[in-house]
Amino acid sequence: MIEELVTAGAAMASAGALYVMAAARVVKQYERGVVFRLGRLLPEVRRPGLTLVVPIVDRLHKVSLQIITLPIPAQEGITRDNVTVRVDAVVYFKVVNPSDALVRVEDYRFAVSQMAQTSLRSIIGKSELDDLLSNREKLNQGLELMIDNPAVEWGVTIDRVEIKDVSLPETMKRSMARQAEADRERRARVINADAELQASKKLAGAAQVMSEQPAALQLRLLQTVVAVAAEKNSTLVLPFPVELLRFLERAAPLPGAQEAGASPASSGQGATAATAAGAGEAADPEALAAQARELAGEFPPGTSGDVVRQLLEGLGEKGVPGLVGERAVSEAEPGTPGTLAGAEGEGEGEERTDAEGADGSGDAPGEGGTRG
Repeated sequence: MIEELVTAGAAMASAGALYVMAAARVVKQYERGVVFRLGRLLPEVRRPGLTLVVPIVDRLHKVSLQIITLPIPAQEGITRDNVTVRVDAVVYFKVVNPSDALVRVEDYRFAVSQMAQTSLRSIIGKSELDDLLSNREKLNQGLELMIDNPAVEWGVTIDRVEIKDVSLPETMKRSMARQAEADRERRARVINADAELQASKKLAGAAQVMSEQPAALQLRLLQTVVAVAAEKNSTLVLPFPVELLRFLERAAPLPGAQEAGASPASSGQGATAATAAGAGEAADPEALAAQARELAGEFPPGTSGDVVRQLLEGLGEKGVPGLVGERAVSEAEPGTPGTLAGAEGEGEGEERTDAEGADGSGDAPGEGGTRG
């Protein structure tokens, strides 16, 4: 009798142990348990820890509540400004309602992935290229709302969505690089122009100060010469004002004008030839060069005289009319009107006077000279 009781007790203990082993389930801290009894969902969600279910009758499904990272494959689309791009992103989501995640959708991971791809292609078509490149925060928020609206019914919430990379065609990359280069060049030119404006104002102020003290300009010239001569240069260039050259041209006497006092006829002929050269008529370049050399020889030796002589000789060799003729006309006799017709008329008158003196008696030249 006792042996039978002991045997029955051992059998019951074994059965109880087997039942516990078959019914016991462990739910982890980051999981929740959803029980289906004979195919029907039990309203109670099993908490973390040890829980028991009815063997063969109950089915326990564990759902993770951790944030899931789901990469979205690169999607190719055309933006609103007709640019073809490839965009890939990543979605962070988690399950907030385990029962809905199991009952309302077959596979919530796959559903979220497909919805994310569709939303990404839609957001590409609604956005411009500049927004995809520079305004990603706004696009991320819009993409998150587009994915989160249907996912709420699945017991899933979208934590955040990030656009990882935007791939552009090579031609578009080169165009954008040229645009950025042109923009930087424009800004550099604006800065340079502003600097030139400021420098011109400063130079204008400096010129006004120097105009009050003429010696300041000479001191500045000497400083420039010292700065240039500091380097190892074989040639020293000195600035020579054009106004000074013109003044020297008018101030220097003409060799033909010096001879005018001894021979009026020769003075008239010299004025005529000089006026013809100044008027731009057919003038011999060699004669102009000779006159320029004669005029250059009148300047005293020195740095300024050498520069003036070189300039006059160079201009005379090029056959530039008017360099000597203009001064010859202005420095002719007071009776000369300064025009080509007047000079020729005077020359003809003097020739007629000489001819009359030659046809007369022996003292006619003297009388003609007296009349002249």
